[in-house]
This record gives sequence, C-alpha cells and structure tokens, in this order.
Amino acid sequence: MREHYPHWQRVPTRWGDNDVYGHVNNVVHYAFMDTVINTWLIGAGLDIHGGPAIGLCVESHCSYRAAVAFPDALDAGLRVGKLGGSSVRYEVGFYREGADELVAQGHFVHVFTDRGTRRPVPIPDGLRAAMTGLVVP
Repeated sequence: MREHYPHWQRVPTRWGDNDVYGHVNNVVHYAFMDTVINTWLIGAGLDIHGGPAIGLCVESHCSYRAAVAFPDALDAGLRVGKLGGSSVRYEVGFYREGADELVAQGHFVHVFTDRGTRRPVPIPDGLRAAMTGLVVP
C-alpha cells in the first residue's frame, strides 16, 4: 500500500526497456531499484565518489505482479525494512503512475564498507539518521 512508503520517486520507462514480449524486461526493475536507492542516498549526503564508506549490494530480489510497458511511468516508493549496524534492507514498491495497483516489489541489501579495504564499517551517522526516517514499522 502506498502509505507504507515514506519516499517517492517517479521512474519513466524507456523505449529500450521493452523486451520481445512487449513489456518491461525483468532486469530493468533491478536497475530502477538501484537508481531510486542511489538517488535517495546521494540526496541524503552519501559521497559516492570520495566518501570513506560505500554501500555494496549483497542481496536483491524482485516479485512481479503485473506487466508494465513503455510509455508507462512508475511511482517508486522507498522504505527501510531493516536497519542494522553496517547493513540496511531497502524495500521498493512500484505502482503505475497515479494508480494504487502494486506492479512489482523488491528489495536490496547494502552492506557499508570501507572504500579501500571493502571491510564492513558502521553506517555513517548522518546517513543512519536519514535512514531512520524511511523505517516503517
């Protein structure tokens, strides 16, 4: 349900997203999730180019409920399902623009690591504070 997602971003489909079967190919949903999550992270202050900590995807999943096709636009809702010490599970729900039907739902798990060593580190304080605003009980 839309009210379970505190952050929203519009994601337009592109002509090349459709596959031979006439719908947005499954792999594109993963790219959409990655884009929504990273757009939010950059807006929340993560320095993707030079910051000491980076988020690496260690798990992803998507369930599909209805087909979408270009030129559909999707409303992507973002929430945090679990906030750990060095990891976070983002959950994304996709809805047709302005509609209440959930067309796909997925998650990404990021582990924050030191940029150089790739060893886990605590989620940076400012980012953690921003993430708590996305936690939905």
